[in-house]
Parts: sequence; C-alpha cells; structure tokens
Amino acid sequence: MPAEAVAKPARQTRNAEATRARILETARVEFVTHGLNGARVDRIAEQSGVNKNLIYHYFGSKDDLYLEVLEGIYAGLRARQEDESLRDLAPVEAMRRLVANTFDHFVATPDLIRLMSIENIHYAANLKRSTGVKPLYRGLLDTISHILKRGQAEGVFRSEVDPADLYLSISGLAYFFLSNQHTLSWLLDRDLVGSRRVATRRQHVVTMVLSYLTHISPDEAEGATPEVLKRERRR
Repeated sequence: MPAEAVAKPARQTRNAEATRARILETARVEFVTHGLNGARVDRIAEQSGVNKNLIYHYFGSKDDLYLEVLEGIYAGLRARQEDESLRDLAPVEAMRRLVANTFDHFVATPDLIRLMSIENIHYAANLKRSTGVKPLYRGLLDTISHILKRGQAEGVFRSEVDPADLYLSISGLAYFFLSNQHTLSWLLDRDLVGSRRVATRRQHVVTMVLSYLTHISPDEAEGATPEVLKRERRR
C-alpha cells in the first residue's frame, strides 16, 4: 500500500476539524452580530468559504449550530474560572481568584455577554437542549461549596452561605457592568469600559464578595457592640 494512502485519512480528519472550527468561529460572529433569528446560514457559508450543505452535514440545523457555539462559549468561561485548581489554596485566596477569573473572562469575552443576553431573550430554550453545560456548573458549585466549608471551618468565612446565591452575586457583579455598559456609560457620563475603569471595577467586585464572606452578617451586627463592629471593619 502506498504511503500516501495511509496518510490520507489523517489529513482528511485534520482538514475536517479545521473546517468545522472555521465554521464555528464564523457562526459565532454571525450570531453575536445578528442574534439567533437574524443569523443566516448563507452568510456563514459564504464567510467561512464552504458550501451551505456542508454546514448542515456537520451541524444538522441552524439551531444546532447555534447551540454548539453557545456550548463553546460556556465551556470557555468554565475553563477560565480554573476552579478545580483553586481547591487546595487558602480559602480567601481561592475565592479571590475565582471572583477575579470570572470577571476577567467576562471582560475578555464580550461575545459571552452578547450570547447570554440573546439566550435569555429566548428563555434559554436552546441552552436547555444542551447535555454538556449543566454538568460544568455542578462542578463549579461543588468547588464553591468546598472552598466555603474550608473557610467556615477555619473561621474566616461567615456561616450559612448558599453556593448558588454566592455565584449569582459573583456573576451578576461582573455581568451587569458589561451587559449594560452602553446605557450606563451614557447615563453616568463616564467610560465604564476604559482600562482604568475596568481595573477599578475588578477590584471593587473582588472586595465586595470577600467583604461579604469575611465580615459578620446583618443579624450578628444588629446586637453587636460598637467595639465588635469596629473590630470587624478592621479585619
């Protein structure tokens, strides 16, 4: 058998993977720009340099192509959070990095903000068809629970913190700032996404989350003496 006959299937596989990746990247831009309803497979085919039928061959339908783009965006967020690598760090440092990593990925991936907004317009109808995204978030909540329990055992985190509520706060503090940047920049007369402003906001978000976790709760503060409250503020 000629050597080139043996190598051909490997080359074909690599070419197919490269073509598939190119289609996904082009589709991501199309969906971000035009939304799910406004996106056109014809444009995706033309801009990625493939036949439209090949897109249907690889992905089945426009909705399935959109779902794969969406799954890739969420997988990228979860990879950037690096939560598995944080489990053995000191609890405060682990939480600091988780918050900062989440914020940094939102800033670095504006497409994530746009596609999340689009998917919420559709009541998460497409995301609900995914079999891969939800398990990623189970892992995240497990890591947050692990860090919280260690911090509580060491006496550095407050008790009775719900991991899901905490992540909603972490995500919301980063997401809202970016998803509403255009309206808020105009309303508040400041460039919210200038590099200095983003750095300031990042520190603000990290500080808010850690302050919540490391200070006493409102219920505890209600009956606390001024001396206790002063001590907590100095922590």
